[in-house]
Amino acid sequence: MKRYPVKGLDCADCTLRLETQINRLENGTDAKLNYTTSTLVASENLDLKAVEKILATENARLVTSVQNNQEEDHGDHEHNHEDGDTKMVITKVIISVILLLIGIFVEDNGQTYFSLALYFVATVLSGWPTFKQGAKNLTRFTFNIDTLMTIALIGAFAIGEYREGTLVAILFGVNEWLEGLGMMQARKSMESLLNVQPKFAMRVKNGIEEKVSIDQLAIGDVVKVIAGEQIPSDGIVLKGMSSVNESAITGESVPVEKQIDATVFGGSINNDGTLFITLTKAYQDSALAKILNLVYEAQETKTQTELFINKFAKYYTPLIMLLAVLVMIVPPLFLGAEWMPWLYEGLAVLIIGCPCALVLSSPIALVAGITKSARIGILIKGGNHLETLGRLETIAFDKTGTLTEGKLAVSDVKVYRPEFYQISRLMEQESMHPIAKAIVSYTLENNSQEEDSLQVEELVTVAGSGLAGKIKDTHYFLGNERQIPEELLTKEIKKDIEYFKENGRTLVITASETEVLGIFGLTDKIRSESKEIISDLHKLGMKKVVMLTGDHEKIAESVANELGIDEVHSSLLPEQKLDLIDELSTKGITAMVGDGVNDSPALVKSDLGIAMGKGTDSAIEVADVVLMQDHLGRLPDAIRIAKLVKKIIRINISIALGLKVIALLLTIPGWLTLWFAILADMGATILVTLISLTILLPMRKLGKK
Repeated sequence: MKRYPVKGLDCADCTLRLETQINRLENGTDAKLNYTTSTLVASENLDLKAVEKILATENARLVTSVQNNQEEDHGDHEHNHEDGDTKMVITKVIISVILLLIGIFVEDNGQTYFSLALYFVATVLSGWPTFKQGAKNLTRFTFNIDTLMTIALIGAFAIGEYREGTLVAILFGVNEWLEGLGMMQARKSMESLLNVQPKFAMRVKNGIEEKVSIDQLAIGDVVKVIAGEQIPSDGIVLKGMSSVNESAITGESVPVEKQIDATVFGGSINNDGTLFITLTKAYQDSALAKILNLVYEAQETKTQTELFINKFAKYYTPLIMLLAVLVMIVPPLFLGAEWMPWLYEGLAVLIIGCPCALVLSSPIALVAGITKSARIGILIKGGNHLETLGRLETIAFDKTGTLTEGKLAVSDVKVYRPEFYQISRLMEQESMHPIAKAIVSYTLENNSQEEDSLQVEELVTVAGSGLAGKIKDTHYFLGNERQIPEELLTKEIKKDIEYFKENGRTLVITASETEVLGIFGLTDKIRSESKEIISDLHKLGMKKVVMLTGDHEKIAESVANELGIDEVHSSLLPEQKLDLIDELSTKGITAMVGDGVNDSPALVKSDLGIAMGKGTDSAIEVADVVLMQDHLGRLPDAIRIAKLVKKIIRINISIALGLKVIALLLTIPGWLTLWFAILADMGATILVTLISLTILLPMRKLGKK
């Protein structure tokens, strides 16, 4: 599939109809024409000439690669063109309003023909694009807002409602402009996010520096990045030291210190020093490129709400047209009413037949929500996932690396013999196991008595238990209870072991053949933000917060009690986690939160997979929502944004339908007027656009930054 920019899409309802026509073309079945992003996503085999003809029926066009490059190269010209359009619209509206007011004054003073000429000029000035398109549509029996407005305005002039016809033309012109302006603001907001991608880099080869496009860079290239410049792609620092702003990736503006061998992300900004970086990825494979591509694609997915609205919109306009005909003929034919007033009412009903406000009720809000989330480092892969996030009832967390740091550290010790630290360090110092590293680090910090001449002989690993070895002709054991001879575990030692277990400690016992030397109690340190996050989730209305872990019961319960988690499942195998996710999903919409590496099956199985990973490929690829930091601090913000989007979409739908229902009810006593009908349509469109854009405003409460 290929993405083609499109210019001239100015109507959500019209875009739907164009997409339907493109879908009927050969190789066009899966094509998607997106009003929100002004893009066509379609097969490369699609006949673009046929697409151009279809788009031309609504004054839209494809932007070819050459045109696109020219527009990028002349961005200022494009901006001036938009300013020119705005000034022209405002000028036309002012002139039309002046002509309307003069026409009213002249008509009230008996100059009927002159006033009619003024009304006609004002109407044409405001509504000529509408009439032109509407006339084309009538010849093809295509009924959209342009067609309906054309019929309504011709009808208004035909029955002598010149003033109202002119006012309707002016208001409709303003409405069309405001609708396009609102959508343009949403697009600009997204474009400002997408424009963070770097364009050039200083490549260093054989001591020679050369400025090249990022497309020319390859894995293994060395680039020089001076202060204030963007890092072109993911890589490792070869030389230099600096602080780097990674907000393009994580949404966090606090600089991160980088030294030799540190990992850096493309799109982040070098703050002060000069860095020489060896690239580990081409730009198109970098974390930033993947993020921006997913953000773009996220706008092109349809939510269940959008799909329903789009389906409803297909039937809405024909039904309104039928209703308009009935309003025109039923009262005069069957109730003895006069023809002119009910012809007028029918024309007014036609005006409210456009479902633009209803179609716009969802996409602008979703784009705003996805954009706002991406700005603070929350990558949501589609409007459907944003919608699910706002409806969550249960959140299940993996423990290790998610609620905890995933790094074991010694928290408690019980020393029975003075050589405990030294023997333990000697036994563990050759091991790369995380527990061994924690014990070696702790013993070096807390024990100054060392004999460099001592060595461990015959060191062996006992599977599932620990280590055994010989030091100075004495055999030692280090590991869990199973590794220690039963006769060495006195009543006092057993009591200490039980105490450690009850407090959720992982035990490592060191003993000789004749006695226990001491006990280490290790814990996986709880993340500093975890307790506040769980509390915030409860405040946000989460019915249940669950922890799923492979750790044993005592450790799991200790962490859960400290964090205020509602339900704990411990000693789980990977397949048992999947079964529990299935069970939780039957009771309500459930999300699984993990680190994106070893939680992939559970993330995929849940209704919504949420991963945290600071740009790691595994997190970006497997989850529906990615927290681009190495902590959970933004999770409540993601849910707040999703709930706000959900609330605003509901408000928008209520406004879009509510104003039209009120207008239709006014036809019963014959009170619906042309100007009220256009104001109802115009008001609904403007309101849903403005309300949706409020999502982009700063939130009152944001999480850890």
